[in-house]
Amino acid sequence: MTFNSDILIHPGLGNSGPQHWQSIWEKQFNFTGIEQQDWETPVCSDWVKTINDYVKRLEPANVILVGHSLGCAAIARWATEYNIKIKGALLVAPSDTEADSYPTGTIGFTPVPLGKLPFKSTTVVSNNDFYVSPERASLFADSWGSEVVNIGDAGHINVSAGYGEWNKGLELLKKLDAGY
Repeated sequence: MTFNSDILIHPGLGNSGPQHWQSIWEKQFNFTGIEQQDWETPVCSDWVKTINDYVKRLEPANVILVGHSLGCAAIARWATEYNIKIKGALLVAPSDTEADSYPTGTIGFTPVPLGKLPFKSTTVVSNNDFYVSPERASLFADSWGSEVVNIGDAGHINVSAGYGEWNKGLELLKKLDAGY
């Protein structure tokens, strides 16, 4: 499988370990991982600025952002603040930073942005994600103007839920890469 777009990968809180699908994709396809200074106690404005720095290095019309968990909220906030039209975004397991169950230590990630994204997006949700209810995940996706893909009981769509290599995710990314 080959990709024509510039793919930027943005993990969530704590970053992604080597067995996470995002890390596997980075190695397998030479995608660029966005490196944040603080993965454990992030400040939203710092994350948003870093995302913008990475996007500005490329031709935005050819960029696809791939976010997981808190990375989805950061991408939505980036879109709200900068309003740059990129090729698209694959937003996987968006976490609900407003939920009582959300880990403490993040700054500025509430409320979750609910404005329509200025680019095509696909949001992948699960029925039993500890970090977001199906209803809230659907609210986020609908507000963002995303195509919603519910993959059933998939937990947080991470390594502990059994998602190392994730071919279905690659198929969704390929759809965005192809422009549909």
